Amino acid sequence: MTRIPKDIRDMIELSIYLPMAVSIFNRDLSVIEKSPFKLYKPYLVLVEESLKLAQKDLAIVKHELRKRNIKVHQVERDEAFTLYSFLYNGYEEKHNYFNPRIRNKVCELMEEYLFKPQK
Repeated sequence: MTRIPKDIRDMIELSIYLPMAVSIFNRDLSVIEKSPFKLYKPYLVLVEESLKLAQKDLAIVKHELRKRNIKVHQVERDEAFTLYSFLYNGYEEKHNYFNPRIRNKVCELMEEYLFKPQK
């Protein structure tokens, strides 16, 4: 049984997924810049704006975790699973995540940043 409330666990999971999304957006930017698109600027702008939103949300999540003194560490990784350790209110919990699930969640997050209306 977990001692971490659902809203905190969601924030912790965002702290796992957002850095992955940011690094993928960064890699995609360099690929787009080198690609043979006739007009690459619209793609570049779309990915840059998505990257900015993801970075902003990551900064907010990191600040909130730091404020609440919550720590997240990757402990172990293999082909199928990644083990994370969460320190919350003096308790340590270890959670195992299925790597394809992580990939799917990052994909969902990226789609949200790419296709939601820009503010």
